[in-house]
Amino acid sequence: METIKNIFSGVEPGTLTAFVGYLILMVIIGALFCKKSNTLDEYLLGGRGMGSWVTALSAQASDMSGWLLMGLPGAVYLGGMGDAWVAIGLAIGTFLNWILVAPGLRVYTARCNSLTLSTFFAERFKDPSGMLRLISSIIILLFFTIYAASGLVASGKLFNSMLKIDYRTAVMIGAVVVLLYTLLGGYLAVCWTDLLQGTLMFVVIIIVPLVALNAGGGISNVIEACSGKGLHLFPGEGSSLTWLSIISCAVWGLGYFGQPHILSRFMSIKSVKLLPKTTSIAMTWVIISLTCAVAIALTAMPIYKNLDSSQAENIFIYMIRDLFNPWIGGVMLAAIMAAIMSTIDSQLLVTTSALTEDFYRRIIRRNAGTNEAVWVSRCFVIIITIIATLIALFPNDTIFNIVKFAWGGFGAAFGPVVLVALYSKRTTWHSALAGMITGTVVMITWYLLGLNKYMYEILPGFVANFIAIFITNLICRKTDETLSGDFEAYRKELKELRKKTPEE
Repeated sequence: METIKNIFSGVEPGTLTAFVGYLILMVIIGALFCKKSNTLDEYLLGGRGMGSWVTALSAQASDMSGWLLMGLPGAVYLGGMGDAWVAIGLAIGTFLNWILVAPGLRVYTARCNSLTLSTFFAERFKDPSGMLRLISSIIILLFFTIYAASGLVASGKLFNSMLKIDYRTAVMIGAVVVLLYTLLGGYLAVCWTDLLQGTLMFVVIIIVPLVALNAGGGISNVIEACSGKGLHLFPGEGSSLTWLSIISCAVWGLGYFGQPHILSRFMSIKSVKLLPKTTSIAMTWVIISLTCAVAIALTAMPIYKNLDSSQAENIFIYMIRDLFNPWIGGVMLAAIMAAIMSTIDSQLLVTTSALTEDFYRRIIRRNAGTNEAVWVSRCFVIIITIIATLIALFPNDTIFNIVKFAWGGFGAAFGPVVLVALYSKRTTWHSALAGMITGTVVMITWYLLGLNKYMYEILPGFVANFIAIFITNLICRKTDETLSGDFEAYRKELKELRKKTPEE
């Protein structure tokens, strides 16, 4: 008991009460959905019965994570408005993903009876070798472990900066909370907590910059404070921006086509007919949230001058600490933790889904029953959480850069493969595999060579993936008739569904 008192000594009681109350609520939600996740389909995709609001806010909350409230404002604070092109690129990428990918992926994965992206690739391209499933599972394991670690780094910084808790202790507290409700409720718990968390994030990210604008003396003071850091969005006189740097930021949007934790939301929605409404909800959330994240950085400049790189990602936390009373501050701190957890839980579930479906049930025990598969999936959740926690205990980069690497990895590896799966009848499994491997290798090599200081590594990886698919298609011209027939049937079903009256 004395140890607990020492950990939380110096913390405002109101802040601590509100914050801990939120964490307990998340665990309770997980427990409520425990009995509703008895089958693997329910545990991994919620039985493909999710509605518009849950799907939209879950997709976007799991997408944005702690970097929206910490990483992006920190980057704009240090680099000026040039880094706002990241937000612009993400908004465009979000829209294209909902329009180009969501409808087709929902229909095609249901036709293939696929619960994971790896399984979809294997079934869609009729891969007899099993290599598509295996390689994509390895890529998911690699990048999501790094991605989840970035979220735990963010939670550690949150607890350390606001609650004065030792960083490593804070990382472990965050890991335990996420682990508990993910283990208990699976996909349903993840999506419903994401609905709550997405709503909380949305409200807080609007309120904080408005209060900060007033505290900083108004718009004129903000403009004056920002003048030395670059308020230009385009190259020109007085701007340090180049078109190359703008493109490097904007191509973040390409990553959306390959993010398994976002794509799984498309797979789980109840009907394609719900997608127009869902897209509108998602885009409203994204545009306002990204705009306010940039505003957080701008309104912080007259209040907190000359913060270094280690402090810049904490500006949102500093604002909450200095501008709000402890009780409200505790709720707002929960919004940051919400952003962090909404992504980590999704990443854990997608990673363990791939390991269970594409490794355990395909290689170790092909005849594993449903209950066994669910419990194996929960065991994998524990293992991945432990690995991500160990990485997070010894961070060597900013939240923004860790997320940037993992995001680029998925975009370069999976983005073009998802697009050709939905739009190309002639692409073979050889082409998909060649593209996936080439995109991943080029992206990682570009990063290791340090070329990412000139251009974000997602772009060369993404382009190399498409080129590899195109060249392999020319070499392997023969197309499986069954593959072509399935593709035509999918396109016909999608066309018919789009003709029908939208559901409310």
